[in-house]
Amino acid sequence: MRGVRILGIGHYCPDNIITNKDLESIVETTDEWIVKRTGIKERRISTGEGTVDLAYKAALNALTNSKCSKEDIDLIIVATTSPDKLMPSTACSIQGLLGCKNAAAFDISAACSGFVYSLIIASGLIKTTDKKKALIIGSEVLSKIVDWSDRNTCVLFGDGAGAAVIELCENEDSIISTCFGADGNLGEKSLVASELKLKTPFSFDNSNEKRYIEMKGGEVFKFAVSILPEIIKELLDKANEDINDIKYIVPHQANLRIIDEAARRLQINREKFYVNVDRYGNTSAASIPIVLSELLDKKLINRGDKIILAAFGGGLTWAGALIKF
Repeated sequence: MRGVRILGIGHYCPDNIITNKDLESIVETTDEWIVKRTGIKERRISTGEGTVDLAYKAALNALTNSKCSKEDIDLIIVATTSPDKLMPSTACSIQGLLGCKNAAAFDISAACSGFVYSLIIASGLIKTTDKKKALIIGSEVLSKIVDWSDRNTCVLFGDGAGAAVIELCENEDSIISTCFGADGNLGEKSLVASELKLKTPFSFDNSNEKRYIEMKGGEVFKFAVSILPEIIKELLDKANEDINDIKYIVPHQANLRIIDEAARRLQINREKFYVNVDRYGNTSAASIPIVLSELLDKKLINRGDKIILAAFGGGLTWAGALIKF
Protein backbone atom coordinates (compact mmCIF):
# COMPACT_ATOMS: atom_id res chain seq x y z
CA MET A 1 0.00 0.00 0.00
CA ARG A 2 1.44 3.36 -1.05
CA GLY A 3 0.61 6.05 1.46
CA VAL A 4 2.15 9.04 3.18
CA ARG A 5 3.21 9.66 6.75
CA ILE A 6 3.82 12.87 8.64
CA LEU A 7 7.47 13.22 9.63
CA GLY A 8 7.44 16.54 11.45
CA ILE A 9 5.57 19.79 12.01
CA GLY A 10 6.71 23.25 13.05
CA HIS A 11 5.45 26.81 13.29
CA TYR A 12 6.63 30.37 13.70
CA CYS A 13 4.77 33.54 14.69
CA PRO A 14 6.01 37.10 15.17
CA ASP A 15 7.03 38.08 18.69
CA ASN A 16 4.84 41.19 18.65
CA ILE A 17 1.65 40.46 20.64
CA ILE A 18 -1.28 42.84 20.13
CA THR A 19 -3.96 42.54 22.79
CA ASN A 20 -7.55 43.69 22.61
CA LYS A 21 -6.60 46.52 24.96
CA ASP A 22 -4.02 47.65 22.40
CA LEU A 23 -6.71 47.77 19.73
CA GLU A 24 -8.88 50.00 21.90
CA SER A 25 -6.46 52.83 21.10
CA ILE A 26 -6.72 52.20 17.34
CA VAL A 27 -10.45 51.67 16.69
CA GLU A 28 -13.67 52.08 18.60
CA THR A 29 -13.87 48.73 20.35
CA THR A 30 -13.42 47.08 23.74
CA ASP A 31 -11.83 43.91 25.03
CA GLU A 32 -15.26 42.74 26.23
CA TRP A 33 -16.85 43.33 22.80
CA ILE A 34 -14.12 41.38 20.97
CA VAL A 35 -14.02 38.43 23.39
CA LYS A 36 -17.80 38.07 23.46
CA ARG A 37 -18.12 37.98 19.66
CA THR A 38 -14.94 36.12 18.70
CA GLY A 39 -13.20 34.57 21.69
CA ILE A 40 -9.99 36.33 20.64
CA LYS A 41 -7.87 37.97 23.33
CA GLU A 42 -4.63 38.63 21.45
CA ARG A 43 -2.90 38.04 18.14
CA ARG A 44 0.63 38.17 16.69
CA ILE A 45 1.27 41.04 14.26
CA SER A 46 4.41 41.41 12.18
CA THR A 47 6.56 44.51 12.62
CA GLY A 48 8.49 43.90 9.41
CA GLU A 49 8.68 40.19 8.65
CA GLY A 50 6.96 39.17 5.43
CA THR A 51 5.12 36.05 4.37
CA VAL A 52 8.35 34.50 3.08
CA ASP A 53 10.14 35.24 6.36
CA LEU A 54 7.46 33.53 8.45
CA ALA A 55 7.23 30.57 6.06
CA TYR A 56 11.01 30.12 6.07
CA LYS A 57 11.24 30.01 9.87
CA ALA A 58 8.29 27.62 10.17
CA ALA A 59 9.88 25.40 7.50
CA LEU A 60 13.20 25.29 9.37
CA ASN A 61 11.31 24.23 12.49
CA ALA A 62 9.46 21.48 10.60
CA LEU A 63 12.67 20.20 8.98
CA THR A 64 14.40 20.04 12.36
CA ASN A 65 11.47 18.19 13.93
CA SER A 66 11.32 15.74 11.02
CA LYS A 67 15.09 15.09 11.10
CA CYS A 68 15.02 15.65 7.38
CA SER A 69 17.73 17.32 5.26
CA LYS A 70 16.97 20.12 2.82
CA GLU A 71 18.25 18.02 -0.07
CA ASP A 72 15.64 15.33 0.68
CA ILE A 73 12.72 17.63 -0.11
CA ASP A 74 11.26 16.96 -3.58
CA LEU A 75 8.23 19.24 -3.40
CA ILE A 76 7.31 22.52 -1.70
CA ILE A 77 3.73 23.83 -1.63
CA VAL A 78 2.85 27.08 0.10
CA ALA A 79 -0.74 28.08 0.85
CA THR A 80 -1.21 31.82 1.26
CA THR A 81 -3.58 34.66 0.46
CA SER A 82 -1.06 37.31 1.47
CA PRO A 83 2.07 36.71 -0.63
CA ASP A 84 4.86 39.26 -0.57
CA LYS A 85 4.90 39.25 -4.38
CA LEU A 86 2.87 37.86 -7.26
CA MET A 87 6.12 36.34 -8.52
CA PRO A 88 8.33 34.65 -7.71
CA SER A 89 5.96 32.47 -5.75
CA THR A 90 6.42 32.20 -2.01
CA ALA A 91 7.29 28.52 -2.50
CA CYS A 92 10.06 29.34 -4.98
CA SER A 93 11.47 31.93 -2.58
CA ILE A 94 11.44 29.33 0.20
CA GLN A 95 13.12 26.78 -2.05
CA GLY A 96 15.92 29.24 -2.71
CA LEU A 97 16.34 30.29 0.91
CA LEU A 98 16.36 26.74 2.22
CA GLY A 99 18.58 25.38 -0.53
CA CYS A 100 16.11 22.62 -1.44
CA LYS A 101 17.67 22.31 -4.90
CA ASN A 102 15.77 19.12 -5.77
CA ALA A 103 12.30 20.47 -5.03
CA ALA A 104 9.54 21.55 -7.37
CA ALA A 105 7.73 24.52 -5.85
CA PHE A 106 4.42 26.32 -6.23
CA ASP A 107 1.79 28.28 -4.29
CA ILE A 108 -1.92 27.64 -3.95
CA SER A 109 -4.69 30.05 -2.99
CA ALA A 110 -7.58 28.52 -1.06
CA ALA A 111 -7.71 31.04 1.79
CA CYS A 112 -8.15 29.47 5.23
CA SER A 113 -8.55 25.99 3.72
CA GLY A 114 -5.16 26.29 2.03
CA PHE A 115 -3.04 24.10 4.28
CA VAL A 116 -5.47 21.15 4.11
CA TYR A 117 -5.74 21.64 0.34
CA SER A 118 -1.93 21.51 0.21
CA LEU A 119 -1.84 18.34 2.28
CA ILE A 120 -4.30 16.64 -0.09
CA ILE A 121 -2.44 17.84 -3.20
CA ALA A 122 0.99 16.86 -1.88
CA SER A 123 -0.27 13.44 -0.79
CA GLY A 124 -1.68 12.79 -4.25
CA LEU A 125 1.55 13.85 -5.97
CA ILE A 126 3.70 11.74 -3.66
CA LYS A 127 1.58 8.67 -4.39
CA THR A 128 1.55 9.14 -8.16
CA THR A 129 4.88 10.77 -9.15
CA ASP A 130 8.58 10.40 -8.39
CA LYS A 131 8.34 12.93 -5.53
CA LYS A 132 9.00 11.24 -2.18
CA LYS A 133 9.13 14.02 0.43
CA ALA A 134 7.08 17.22 0.51
CA LEU A 135 7.26 20.37 2.60
CA ILE A 136 3.84 22.01 2.91
CA ILE A 137 3.43 25.44 4.47
CA GLY A 138 0.61 27.79 5.39
CA SER A 139 1.94 31.32 5.81
CA GLU A 140 0.09 34.61 6.20
CA VAL A 141 0.85 38.24 6.98
CA LEU A 142 -2.78 39.29 6.95
CA SER A 143 -1.97 42.53 8.75
CA LYS A 144 -0.94 44.04 5.42
CA ILE A 145 -4.39 43.49 3.89
CA VAL A 146 -6.42 44.39 6.99
CA ASP A 147 -8.20 47.74 7.16
CA TRP A 148 -7.08 48.95 10.57
CA SER A 149 -9.94 51.46 10.67
CA ASP A 150 -12.58 48.71 10.34
CA ARG A 151 -13.36 47.40 13.81
CA ASN A 152 -15.33 44.47 12.42
CA THR A 153 -12.32 42.92 10.68
CA CYS A 154 -9.10 44.28 12.18
CA VAL A 155 -9.79 42.57 15.51
CA LEU A 156 -10.01 39.13 13.88
CA PHE A 157 -6.75 38.45 12.12
CA GLY A 158 -3.19 37.59 13.04
CA ASP A 159 0.09 36.73 11.33
CA GLY A 160 1.86 33.38 11.45
CA ALA A 161 3.08 30.29 9.62
CA GLY A 162 2.97 26.54 10.08
CA ALA A 163 4.69 23.78 8.12
CA ALA A 164 4.79 20.01 7.83
CA VAL A 165 7.03 17.44 6.16
CA ILE A 166 5.35 14.36 4.72
CA GLU A 167 6.91 11.40 2.89
CA LEU A 168 6.02 8.32 0.88
CA CYS A 169 5.38 5.24 2.99
CA GLU A 170 4.84 1.78 1.56
CA ASN A 171 3.25 0.20 4.63
CA GLU A 172 0.81 2.76 6.01
CA ASP A 173 -1.11 5.90 5.17
CA SER A 174 -1.39 8.70 7.71
CA ILE A 175 -4.16 10.28 5.65
CA ILE A 176 -7.16 8.04 6.22
CA SER A 177 -9.86 10.11 4.50
CA THR A 178 -10.20 13.55 2.91
CA CYS A 179 -12.77 15.90 1.46
CA PHE A 180 -12.58 19.30 -0.17
CA GLY A 181 -14.73 21.61 -2.21
CA ALA A 182 -15.76 25.16 -3.05
CA ASP A 183 -18.76 27.36 -3.78
CA GLY A 184 -17.73 30.30 -5.93
CA ASN A 185 -21.26 31.69 -5.94
CA LEU A 186 -20.86 32.59 -2.28
CA GLY A 187 -17.31 33.91 -2.47
CA GLU A 188 -17.93 37.38 -3.86
CA LYS A 189 -20.88 37.86 -1.51
CA SER A 190 -19.08 37.17 1.73
CA LEU A 191 -15.28 37.59 1.83
CA VAL A 192 -12.99 39.41 -0.61
CA ALA A 193 -9.60 41.12 -0.50
CA SER A 194 -6.94 42.76 -2.68
CA GLU A 195 -8.74 43.02 -5.99
CA LEU A 196 -6.36 43.65 -8.90
CA LYS A 197 -8.02 45.99 -11.37
CA LEU A 198 -7.23 46.06 -15.08
CA LYS A 199 -5.57 49.44 -15.59
CA THR A 200 -3.93 49.78 -18.98
CA PRO A 201 -4.02 52.31 -21.84
CA PHE A 202 -6.74 50.09 -23.31
CA SER A 203 -9.03 49.75 -20.29
CA PHE A 204 -11.62 52.17 -18.99
CA ASP A 205 -12.24 50.90 -15.45
CA ASN A 206 -11.41 53.70 -13.02
CA SER A 207 -13.10 52.17 -9.96
CA ASN A 208 -11.10 51.75 -6.76
CA GLU A 209 -9.41 48.47 -5.93
CA LYS A 210 -10.62 46.47 -2.95
CA ARG A 211 -7.27 46.70 -1.22
CA TYR A 212 -8.32 45.34 2.16
CA ILE A 213 -10.27 42.41 3.54
CA GLU A 214 -14.01 42.99 3.29
CA MET A 215 -16.24 40.53 5.07
CA LYS A 216 -19.93 40.00 5.67
CA GLY A 217 -19.63 38.31 9.03
CA GLY A 218 -23.17 36.97 9.13
CA GLU A 219 -22.82 35.18 5.80
CA VAL A 220 -19.46 33.67 6.76
CA PHE A 221 -20.85 32.52 10.12
CA LYS A 222 -23.83 30.77 8.50
CA PHE A 223 -21.56 29.01 6.02
CA ALA A 224 -19.00 27.98 8.63
CA VAL A 225 -21.40 26.52 11.20
CA SER A 226 -23.07 24.42 8.50
CA ILE A 227 -19.97 23.21 6.66
CA LEU A 228 -17.89 22.23 9.72
CA PRO A 229 -20.30 19.46 10.82
CA GLU A 230 -20.61 18.28 7.21
CA ILE A 231 -16.82 17.97 6.87
CA ILE A 232 -16.51 15.99 10.09
CA LYS A 233 -19.39 13.64 9.25
CA GLU A 234 -18.07 13.01 5.72
CA LEU A 235 -14.57 12.19 6.97
CA LEU A 236 -15.90 9.76 9.58
CA ASP A 237 -18.26 8.09 7.09
CA LYS A 238 -15.58 7.66 4.43
CA ALA A 239 -13.19 6.09 6.94
CA ASN A 240 -15.88 4.10 8.76
CA GLU A 241 -14.61 5.65 11.98
CA ASP A 242 -16.36 6.53 15.23
CA ILE A 243 -16.03 10.02 16.70
CA ASN A 244 -15.07 8.45 20.03
CA ASP A 245 -11.87 7.14 18.43
CA ILE A 246 -10.80 10.65 17.41
CA LYS A 247 -8.34 12.29 19.85
CA TYR A 248 -8.88 15.87 18.67
CA ILE A 249 -10.80 17.83 16.09
CA VAL A 250 -8.64 20.66 14.78
CA PRO A 251 -10.91 23.28 13.18
CA HIS A 252 -9.79 26.40 11.38
CA GLN A 253 -9.32 28.98 14.12
CA ALA A 254 -11.63 31.72 12.87
CA ASN A 255 -14.03 32.45 15.71
CA LEU A 256 -14.80 30.65 18.97
CA ARG A 257 -18.55 31.08 18.43
CA ILE A 258 -18.31 29.10 15.18
CA ILE A 259 -16.51 26.24 16.91
CA ASP A 260 -18.97 26.24 19.82
CA GLU A 261 -21.95 26.12 17.47
CA ALA A 262 -20.43 23.32 15.35
CA ALA A 263 -19.84 21.26 18.51
CA ARG A 264 -23.45 21.86 19.60
CA ARG A 265 -24.84 20.78 16.23
CA LEU A 266 -22.72 17.63 16.25
CA GLN A 267 -23.54 16.97 19.91
CA ILE A 268 -19.84 16.55 20.61
CA ASN A 269 -18.10 17.68 23.78
CA ARG A 270 -16.40 20.99 22.94
CA GLU A 271 -13.27 19.79 24.72
CA LYS A 272 -12.58 17.52 21.75
CA PHE A 273 -12.08 20.66 19.62
CA TYR A 274 -8.59 22.06 20.21
CA VAL A 275 -8.67 25.85 20.29
CA ASN A 276 -5.95 28.50 20.31
CA VAL A 277 -7.83 31.30 18.52
CA ASP A 278 -7.81 33.24 21.78
CA ARG A 279 -4.01 33.65 21.49
CA TYR A 280 -3.43 33.87 17.74
CA GLY A 281 -6.63 35.14 16.13
CA ASN A 282 -7.48 34.02 12.61
CA THR A 283 -4.22 33.23 10.79
CA SER A 284 -5.98 31.86 7.71
CA ALA A 285 -3.93 29.11 5.99
CA ALA A 286 -1.52 29.01 8.94
CA SER A 287 -4.09 28.29 11.64
CA ILE A 288 -4.35 24.49 11.37
CA PRO A 289 -0.59 23.76 11.15
CA ILE A 290 0.04 26.14 14.06
CA VAL A 291 -2.44 24.11 16.13
CA LEU A 292 -0.83 20.81 15.08
CA SER A 293 2.62 22.11 15.97
CA GLU A 294 1.34 23.30 19.34
CA LEU A 295 -0.28 19.94 20.06
CA LEU A 296 3.03 18.19 19.41
CA ASP A 297 5.05 20.74 21.38
CA LYS A 298 2.77 20.19 24.38
CA LYS A 299 2.89 16.40 23.88
CA LEU A 300 -0.90 16.26 23.69
CA ILE A 301 -0.86 13.79 20.78
CA ASN A 302 1.09 10.57 20.37
CA ARG A 303 1.94 8.14 17.60
CA GLY A 304 -1.24 6.36 16.54
CA ASP A 305 -3.64 9.12 17.60
CA LYS A 306 -6.31 10.06 15.08
CA ILE A 307 -7.02 13.73 14.38
CA ILE A 308 -9.61 15.47 12.22
CA LEU A 309 -8.61 18.65 10.39
CA ALA A 310 -11.55 20.80 9.27
CA ALA A 311 -11.09 24.08 7.41
CA PHE A 312 -13.27 26.66 5.69
CA GLY A 313 -12.45 30.00 4.14
CA GLY A 314 -12.78 32.60 1.43
CA GLY A 315 -13.74 31.37 -1.98
CA LEU A 316 -15.77 29.98 -0.38
CA THR A 317 -13.69 26.85 0.17
CA TRP A 318 -13.65 23.94 2.57
CA ALA A 319 -11.39 20.97 3.19
CA GLY A 320 -10.93 18.20 5.71
CA ALA A 321 -8.60 15.33 6.49
CA LEU A 322 -8.72 12.50 9.00
CA ILE A 323 -5.09 11.73 9.80
CA LYS A 324 -3.20 9.30 12.02
CA PHE A 325 0.07 10.28 13.64
